[in-house]
Amino acid sequence: AILTPHVYWAQRHRDIYLRVELSDAKNLDISLQDNNTLLFRAQGHGAKGDNEYRFSLEFLEPVRPESTQRQVDIKIKKQEERWWGRLTLQEKKPLFLAPDFDRWLDESDAEMELQAKEEKINRISVESRVRKDPYLGLKKGYLFMYNLVQFLGFSWIFVNMTVRLFILGQDSFYDTFHTTADMMYFCQMMAVLEVINPLLGLVKTGFLPAMIQVAGRNVILFVIFGSLEDMQNKPVVFFVFYLWSTIEIFRYPFYMLACISTEWKLLTWLRYSLWIPLYPLGVVAEAVAVIQSLPIFDETRLFSLPLPAVLGHSLSFSFTLQLYLVLMFLGLFINFRHLYKQRRRRYRLKKRKVH
Repeated sequence: AILTPHVYWAQRHRDIYLRVELSDAKNLDISLQDNNTLLFRAQGHGAKGDNEYRFSLEFLEPVRPESTQRQVDIKIKKQEERWWGRLTLQEKKPLFLAPDFDRWLDESDAEMELQAKEEKINRISVESRVRKDPYLGLKKGYLFMYNLVQFLGFSWIFVNMTVRLFILGQDSFYDTFHTTADMMYFCQMMAVLEVINPLLGLVKTGFLPAMIQVAGRNVILFVIFGSLEDMQNKPVVFFVFYLWSTIEIFRYPFYMLACISTEWKLLTWLRYSLWIPLYPLGVVAEAVAVIQSLPIFDETRLFSLPLPAVLGHSLSFSFTLQLYLVLMFLGLFINFRHLYKQRRRRYRLKKRKVH
């Protein structure tokens, strides 16, 4: 009697995988006839002990004869890259044949696997053609140190304000500027580099959103708070500084880890989620500070623009700030839209990687 081993099979669009349940196989004889019939014969230990085992499979479509590997794990190339509805030409499956569930994929999963392989090959091909930047390490080192310094600076502000709030309560609102202004000055002057970095090609973020955010904050810090002593003791300073620092203690470490190709999932979620409520609240706090400063600029005539006698004595700086309020909320829309697109793009890419 002819003994038949158990054979497990799976397929992809390009290949057929056969796994013959036969150990200690020797005298292997594997051949293809007429480009679609596989003949197998070998001596080995199978379901009926040590014997000679044989089987034949007439495939549904032609395969490539030169692709057959002469081993018990058999990989066969299809002549035409397409999905087969079944393995054999005969509709009734041979009794010795069963699916190989360790390799089994349905058609849609196999297409996704094939697409992923092609994308990987294309990416490697593109990367091999792109000339490596000899200064890449230096650029990443600079960006890492910049983000680290900013993180430490805003962390100091956040911790200082939090501790004083717990100890002094609402009294801490009135001296926030005098206790944290020096560090905030340092951090915001450093932030000017965020406008320069895109221009130098060091980062891929847009120039306009960075300029709007940095310029807007510096107007509030240096013009509104820094030049008006009457504004420095107002509670709005606390809320502006606290919202700024809360956003930055998550943003800068996220960029810092990105420089070394590292990701912390919790930090990523916080960076792309906390700004949704905090960023608009920060703009509202800044707007309150501008509105509170308008009568002070009208009274002191600070930064007023001299005008000809026919038109009047001078144009109050408060008029400029009123225009700035409009631009502030326009900038909120631009930045919010930019950040939201970043968030959607990131999670869309993440979803594709998971699938």
